[in-house]
Amino acid sequence: MRYIPNTDADREQMLSAIGRFSMEELFSDIPQLVKDRFQPLGISSKSELEVRTKLASLTQKNAAASALSFLGGGIYDHYIPSVVQHITSRSEFYTAYTPYQPEISQGTLTTMFEFQTLICELTGMEVANSSMYDGATALAEAAMMAARVTGNRKIAVSLALFAHYRRVLDTYCWASGIEIVDIPTVDYRCDFSHVPSDIGGVIVQSPNAFGVIEDLADVKEAIGNALMIVAVNPVSLSILTPPGEFGADIVTSEGQPFGLPPSFGGPLLGLFATRKAYLRQMPGRLVGQTVDADGKVGYTMAAQTREQHIRRQKATSNICTNAQLCALTATVYLASLGGDGLRDLAMLNLEKAHYMAQQLSDLPGCSLLCDAPFFNEFVLRVPVDPKRIRDGLRVEEILVDDPAQMEALGVTEALRFAVTEKRSKEELDRTVDLVGRML
Repeated sequence: MRYIPNTDADREQMLSAIGRFSMEELFSDIPQLVKDRFQPLGISSKSELEVRTKLASLTQKNAAASALSFLGGGIYDHYIPSVVQHITSRSEFYTAYTPYQPEISQGTLTTMFEFQTLICELTGMEVANSSMYDGATALAEAAMMAARVTGNRKIAVSLALFAHYRRVLDTYCWASGIEIVDIPTVDYRCDFSHVPSDIGGVIVQSPNAFGVIEDLADVKEAIGNALMIVAVNPVSLSILTPPGEFGADIVTSEGQPFGLPPSFGGPLLGLFATRKAYLRQMPGRLVGQTVDADGKVGYTMAAQTREQHIRRQKATSNICTNAQLCALTATVYLASLGGDGLRDLAMLNLEKAHYMAQQLSDLPGCSLLCDAPFFNEFVLRVPVDPKRIRDGLRVEEILVDDPAQMEALGVTEALRFAVTEKRSKEELDRTVDLVGRML
């Protein structure tokens, strides 16, 4: 956070220089509805000590800081090993920006190359870019890429998609002139028998918004020449068959579980991997390995599709950069765990989630949404107003997803729980006991 203690006189002078009379006039293009949601903190023209004191008092209002989190839907409360912050806080990493000059950017380029390698190994794909903004925009870029590759501007999308993924996807496709066709679900899984034939791509999420693991075995054959696009939970890939082995053409993900705190919803990390045949159509940037004049191994930018680089409006993608510090964080996180550690992590998530699901479903009137397999997220049907349970848990400093998220997907009287390795058996049992009392 940056705090610039401008006085009223400072602001008036700057406004006058650009021909404006007030801050309200400067921001007049912003809708009033948006402005009403953001109120001044009341810290202008104060000393550093006063600002720190004020902000410290405001942070005490953040219940999430000390609460138990069962929040899911794409962002999860995972443990972050101390080595991650130790490495990423080194000045040569967090001050590095653009690696266009390889002779002075070998450290940054090396970590980007290693990141790409790790994502390929996880997803079972042939090539990955050096990261994108977040999982939602990565998925939207995948839809646009499918339209470019196939020449068909119609995309079929599973209705079991995270709500924020769908909102971003709708915006991108609307602006790009891509038509979206909904794929219904049967038993909370995508029904691929309803995929039309005249499409450029099919988007499916696994585990999906209900926490259910989709059956991807025969999807590629069912959709013909359309590209198969799969959005995944990256932690699950260490114990589930990677989408690449099912014939996926593009795999995207939210990389936040790899060493990034939930914070207030960011910063995030978009993962994007595809087949080598589509490299020229892939958004973002790619780092490659080469040798210098002396035969020593080195790294350099191998592909860049941003609009500033000659092609302008004809560019493959308008994404201008990558989330490099977040990608470095994920790289350090994955390297510190290793393959065995990541599998152990995934198994802890799986086992703890299934333990809690069993305990909750044994409560009177409660049941799981369906019998389909799930990873670390599940939906519980409850016999009372789920908002009452959510509010009651919040009083006890336990956070669960807003039931409105399930209602938007057509599921009422239900709560979604996400369980990670951080939740102890005592915490799980206490939460189950509290829900039981509220019933």
